[in-house]
Amino acid sequence: MLVTERPGRLRIVRRELVLDPEAVRGVPEVLSAAYKGLHDIALHPRFSDNRLVYFTYWKPRPGEAREANWNSLMGASGAAVLARGRYDGGHMLADVHDLFVSNAWTSGASASRLAFGRDGTLFMGIGAPNRDIAHGGTARVGTSEEAQDPASHAGKILRLNDDGSVPMDNPFVGHAGYRPEIYALGIRNPLGLMVHPQTGALWEADHGPMGGDEVNIIAAGANLGWPVVSLGRAYNGEATGAGFGPEQPEPCVPGMTQPFIHWTPNIAPGGMVIYTGSRFPDWRGHLLLGGLSSTQLHRVALNERGLPQDRESLLMELKQRIRDVRQGPDGALYLLTDHDDGALLVVEPADAR
Repeated sequence: MLVTERPGRLRIVRRELVLDPEAVRGVPEVLSAAYKGLHDIALHPRFSDNRLVYFTYWKPRPGEAREANWNSLMGASGAAVLARGRYDGGHMLADVHDLFVSNAWTSGASASRLAFGRDGTLFMGIGAPNRDIAHGGTARVGTSEEAQDPASHAGKILRLNDDGSVPMDNPFVGHAGYRPEIYALGIRNPLGLMVHPQTGALWEADHGPMGGDEVNIIAAGANLGWPVVSLGRAYNGEATGAGFGPEQPEPCVPGMTQPFIHWTPNIAPGGMVIYTGSRFPDWRGHLLLGGLSSTQLHRVALNERGLPQDRESLLMELKQRIRDVRQGPDGALYLLTDHDDGALLVVEPADAR
């Protein structure tokens, strides 16, 4: 397995679940500030033939000073980048270059996730959760309002070809004022992104403000509403405004898509998977997603029509921030935590050992 670490390290976990002490070289310089850094990683669908690895990272803005406080929203700014390299299984990522550099410069927090579609195109999510000072927030560069700006990549789901170019069937190609890479807009902060293994639909896990965490099924051209509407509130409890809340008190307006699933209070969703394996037969077809501040593995039972029913919080006794969830080829679940001493956790049936 290849595992990214936010400061810019790419690590190898060997087949016997041993972490290789030597990092993979070749990762570009990364801005590790305000939750930004080296983020997601994905293998090309034809990786066995071309050995191509894709990853997202935050590029530092030229000419800006950087400080040690990675939690500051007033500090250094960066832009989300899609990069690609060739990996032969050793300790070097070769032929690394940027395929796409977004215009979403921000000093605030922002995630960037990846998922390959069934047609070989690549979805890339970029967040816009923080308002700037002029709008009552704390970000020095970048603001939530960009999520509704068709000229900005911030707060968007993008769709790209595997070489970083624009697919000509993207929903806003040829629309005046729109960046052609945009697939959907009105995203707050996409901490999870996946393609449903049965339906091929794109699913996204989005962080709300105080309440209003979401899982969305993303249609081409959809507007998910941020920062105009949200099922959450500002952090001071107000229904709107106060730097971090939505603009409208009502949770929906015409033309903006409501979430498929939502949570209040927050679970802070992370990576997610639809389980298709045989190790947990009762969970087959269910949604499993990580919880960050809620320190849990969250299970949403989906019925035969794909609609949510029961919910269950798991592994809360571990008190671990679960950043990502993957299903292994062995049918086990693999969870990644994001503590200073983070871990790769393997979840198996209780009678497996």
